Amino acid sequence: MNALSALALASSETHIPVVAPQEADGIFNLLWLIIALPLLGATALLLLGNRRTQAYGHWVGLATITGSFVLSLVSFLTLLGRDEDERQVAKHLWTWIEAGRLDVGLDLLYDPLAALFLLLITGVGALIHLYSVGYMAHDPRRSRFFAYLNLFVAAMLMLILSENYVGLFLGWEGVGLASYLLIGFWQHKPSAAAAAKKAFVINRVGDMGLGLAIFLMFATFGTTSFSGVSALAGGATETTLNWIGVLLLVGACGKSAQVPLQAWLLDAMEGPTPVSALIHAATMVTAGVYLVTRSNFIFELAPTAQTAVVIVATVTLLWGAIIGCAKDDIKKGLAGSTMSQIGYMMLGAGLGVAGYAFAIFHLLTHGFFKANMFLGAGSVMHAMDDDVDMRHYGALQKTLPITFATFALGFLAIIGVPPFAGFWSKDKIIETALVENPVVGICALLGAGVTGFYMTRMMLMTFFTQKRWEKGVHPHESPKVMTIPLIVLAALSALGGLMLAGNWIVDWLSPVVGHAEHEEPPLPVIVITLITVAVVAAGVALAWVLVGKQKVPNVAPADVSFATRAARADLYGDAINDAVVVNAGKALVRASTAGDRSIVDGLFTGGAVIVAGSGELLRRLQNGYVRSYALGILGGAVLLVLTLVVVN
Repeated sequence: MNALSALALASSETHIPVVAPQEADGIFNLLWLIIALPLLGATALLLLGNRRTQAYGHWVGLATITGSFVLSLVSFLTLLGRDEDERQVAKHLWTWIEAGRLDVGLDLLYDPLAALFLLLITGVGALIHLYSVGYMAHDPRRSRFFAYLNLFVAAMLMLILSENYVGLFLGWEGVGLASYLLIGFWQHKPSAAAAAKKAFVINRVGDMGLGLAIFLMFATFGTTSFSGVSALAGGATETTLNWIGVLLLVGACGKSAQVPLQAWLLDAMEGPTPVSALIHAATMVTAGVYLVTRSNFIFELAPTAQTAVVIVATVTLLWGAIIGCAKDDIKKGLAGSTMSQIGYMMLGAGLGVAGYAFAIFHLLTHGFFKANMFLGAGSVMHAMDDDVDMRHYGALQKTLPITFATFALGFLAIIGVPPFAGFWSKDKIIETALVENPVVGICALLGAGVTGFYMTRMMLMTFFTQKRWEKGVHPHESPKVMTIPLIVLAALSALGGLMLAGNWIVDWLSPVVGHAEHEEPPLPVIVITLITVAVVAAGVALAWVLVGKQKVPNVAPADVSFATRAARADLYGDAINDAVVVNAGKALVRASTAGDRSIVDGLFTGGAVIVAGSGELLRRLQNGYVRSYALGILGGAVLLVLTLVVVN
């Protein structure tokens, strides 16, 4: 812990300049249209209804996201031609909230960080929309599905383009709503409905953290704009900044499925495969990484919070990798991989100025190869009658040649085989971690080896080993509308490493995240590279020995080690949540309601009992017999006489 604290303190000494954004001009006046196009598509499709738009709704959804991509690309090329100190542009749309000291505008910020995210979201999002045209061709609610996809992308674009934390929170909540709708899209399945609810509830926990962070920012700085908070952060106490940083991390853990708010991610595979690709590659899970990176001016001055980011990321990258080793469901195996790879990104962001650019670099390359592999998994499922169990696959490399070739490129990228994209991005994070803290670096290196194992296991069980197809299944290659996005994403998986050529991405992002002086690693870079490749190769070899050379059973064996059982159960994440949160919450509720039932309710119910008893007693006196009434009168008279005698 002392070493990690030293790491955070060292990072906080690096100055990140505060650059006031320029007023938008030219193409940047149309930034709002990047959000408005998919939002308009979603609104139109939902208002017109699924029945009216079933024949053309999917093309409307594809056209709007493609339009946003074109605008994002033109904006990026325009920004690329500007000098470094002119690459932050702001656009004020209107004043949103004005109450007392609180003045929040619906303002947009376009800078090098936002530019890269917009290209990823709209570019990969457009390919997923195109893929969905074929994948959802026979779904009776296809038009509504595209409306939800458009809504999801629009919310994510709002999150990225907002110039203040309140606008970011608006997009943040929109992403949560859209994910709920998409994960539970096949709502006739109880498992899908439960998964959607689980994702929604767990994300609300993270959202509370982000909301409290925004409240604390306003109370401390009197503003929620990025430029305002950045300029004033140096005047706040370290304790306050640490609290803000930790609360931001809680929000990031929810959206990016980091421990301890990771349990929703694997269940989210109940949604259609394009949803899984969109959530895992281009939108939702990247939001937490964006939040931490965008808030670098907080974390650089908050060593405890920065340390917490490093710890959470290190635990998560190993947690997700271990889970991926035992999953037979191809989508859940990829989901465990996403958890792990997001952990690498968060680790890069937690390393401070030295790692921010590499975190975003890996986020981009991961978006390429993970979208490729999720859509590839959907292509395999399409060929296997929607079967997700890899134990029912095998020997598909010749039957699905395009799917196999594109998936293989994604596989080589994620495990970090040179010169594919993942090699350049993930290895830079490992190298930086080894420089800043050897213990964390070794954990990241170990995670790379585990990645090599579970991804090779997936490749072998799906495309190699013996044929294990269920009776009546006749695998076939997907249509071109599904394979074209695979080919494009596979090419990006292979060539994405070019963004590091000449340190381009580091220089491009330096106006936003700063630039640290290069430190020499404990070993020469070439030695670290060779060690990393060797560790990955060891993971690949182990998978070949345990899976490739063995006959894979059609049913998962029950007699397995404790580690395998734990990995199958997601390392008991749900059990931990039940014990720590659910059961504890139920006990707290029972304890808090005990007094309510016995005291508060007792006052009302007890009073009713007394009144009812008194009424019953009086009712018995009114029995209708004259002799009883005469006796009562006589008794009263005697009592009155005795009273008069005693008084006199």
